[in-house]
Amino acid sequence: MGNWLVNHWFSAAVVAAWLGINIFLFTYYFLFFDRNEQYFYTREILGSALAWARASAKCLNFNSMLILLPVCRNLLSFLRGTCACCRRTLRKQLDHNLAFHKLVAYALALFTAVHTIAHLFNLERYNCSQQAPGGSLAAIVSKLHLQGNNWLNPIHSNHTTPEYVAFTTIPGLTGVIITLALILMVTSSTEFIRRNYFEVFWYTHHLFIVYFAGLIIHGIAGLVRGQTPQSMREAPPRLCAPCLLDRDCGYCCCKEPEFGSIPAESWKWVLAPVILYIFERLLRIWRARQKVVVTKVVMHPSRVLELQLQKKGFRMEVGQYIFVNCPAVSLLEWHPFTLTSAPEEDFFSIHIRAAGDWTEGVIDTFQQRTEMPRIKVDGPFGTASEDVFQYEVAMLVGAGIGVTPFASILKSIWYKFQHADQALKTKKIYFYWLCRDTGAFAWFNDLLASLEQKMAESGKADFLTYRLFLTGWDTSIANNAALNFDTVTDTVTGLRHKTIFGRPMWNTEFAAVATAHPRSVVGVFLCGPEALAKSLQRSCHQHSSLDPRKVQFYFNKENF
Repeated sequence: MGNWLVNHWFSAAVVAAWLGINIFLFTYYFLFFDRNEQYFYTREILGSALAWARASAKCLNFNSMLILLPVCRNLLSFLRGTCACCRRTLRKQLDHNLAFHKLVAYALALFTAVHTIAHLFNLERYNCSQQAPGGSLAAIVSKLHLQGNNWLNPIHSNHTTPEYVAFTTIPGLTGVIITLALILMVTSSTEFIRRNYFEVFWYTHHLFIVYFAGLIIHGIAGLVRGQTPQSMREAPPRLCAPCLLDRDCGYCCCKEPEFGSIPAESWKWVLAPVILYIFERLLRIWRARQKVVVTKVVMHPSRVLELQLQKKGFRMEVGQYIFVNCPAVSLLEWHPFTLTSAPEEDFFSIHIRAAGDWTEGVIDTFQQRTEMPRIKVDGPFGTASEDVFQYEVAMLVGAGIGVTPFASILKSIWYKFQHADQALKTKKIYFYWLCRDTGAFAWFNDLLASLEQKMAESGKADFLTYRLFLTGWDTSIANNAALNFDTVTDTVTGLRHKTIFGRPMWNTEFAAVATAHPRSVVGVFLCGPEALAKSLQRSCHQHSSLDPRKVQFYFNKENF
């Protein structure tokens, strides 16, 4: 447990605070609507379903306020640049923005289910009270003021069905629309859909516009009502309710109760985040319209396309990413790509691997067209890899094309070694690259070879230790490597370090780093699949100590 806290105590505190606020809001408003005298007559008709519907509505408003903030990427990048005093706490939390976004989305789905089910019960009870022959307080108040605007029961006739009310009133119709929009967004956001049918996820997720538009007007002309404050003073419910049941009671001076809508409040909760998000989108649209020049196109093995680009005023840090749009392939789709260039270079570059319809389309477009296709760029945006030079020791783990952020880091190190006056806080880097086929190594070999040579010339050959793992191979490759094991360079990559066949034994790797750096803070950075992330997290927990005098491993993962 102690080792787990090293990496997750701040995230746990944020989630605990979020859960606490949700529990408080639900409990407070449940008790309020379950006991408040203003809703005495409403409870006579609806029972406890009133409290369930209203309490869940407050939690829906709270989470709808939060859902947009984690995807305001410019805001997050700004915060990353202004919280230098707390890099390992707040900055690490910013890297979990998408995880928090998903958590809030699941909460929205849960509270929407509770809210919808409660209102289904409400509509049925409204209908039953309206159709009741009389005698009960619920039936009596259901038939009051049906010709005016002071009614309590929205079903004014025995011939009106709950379905008619649900699909013809503003609250009912908007409720149906935003529920369907939320269902489509949540289901299309699953890992399987995002990985295999990104376009479905991309387009469906823009239903958030429908969701927020519907949410803002959902509470207008609300169906659920309570007694008006003026009527409360003139006809206190507990004092005057017997008069409605028995006109001969001793309090016949009481007036008939009058009812009004609960004021719409959703817009108050979401107005500020929606305005902030609109500014975010306007800024991104403005940046996307700025001219981008493609200066170089390189086609690497394994269908990896390298684009070198230039854009006026573009400034980047190591490990950052951009969103890219290719109008020749799709006018609306934007996809994230980690920058593979270093801040010291006069261009910025990305590497695009064929992994879907859009990437295949971009690669084919650049290969087949004689005229250079147009590219739009939005960004750059900050990621966890920005903090790599804030650690004394860094472990960089890339899987396949996930090596891209570390290409930027290693290039920047190469340039820093060119200028001996630039001191680095980082004293040691361990680099691990896992690939399924030998062709994937090709485009990165030149960088590793030149970095290897430069460090040797600078007398810092021990600064970088890299290990390349081939996770998929055939017998001929393995036999060839075995026969030429004694050669100076590796037969697969041509580098001095030999390629390892198979997957890393992470506990062994972490134990070796912990032994070599017993009092260091080690930053572990991953750009790769979730299964690998879980393995690395377990290793970080197992080999970290709460004692600040001993080694601590801090896990960081790229999230787009």
